[in-house]
Amino acid sequence: MNEDDRSVRILHVEDEPLNRSLLRAVLDRARDARIRTAVVDEAGDLHAAREHLAAHPVDLVLLDVRLPDGSGLDLVREIRAYEKELGIVVMSASVLPAARDEAAQAGCDAFVSKPYAAQELIDTIGRLLPAGKQP
Repeated sequence: MNEDDRSVRILHVEDEPLNRSLLRAVLDRARDARIRTAVVDEAGDLHAAREHLAAHPVDLVLLDVRLPDGSGLDLVREIRAYEKELGIVVMSASVLPAARDEAAQAGCDAFVSKPYAAQELIDTIGRLLPAGKQP
């Protein structure tokens, strides 16, 4: 078993490079070693996310809703059709209750509003990570 097999793997689906950098900085400062040492893969659109998920196992998906090639909620529905246990966190600038409801109905495990509080995001990720993963 190589090191990456034991590490937490997170797929961050976000089209804005600045938001991807911010997330990496937040995770790098997490107290939870599983999060701090996680391998974070990135996809800038749904197409890249689908390709990554087909080729690589991940432990958690952090997913923007508005992407250049469609809605992140469509990807949530696709994932849930074959994978019930994978943690999915929808991240959106929309704070309307209807947006949260739509994300929950699509099958996400958590909804984090952007801009997010770093600790809220870290707590959410920590809660959704598989118990068996070690730093």
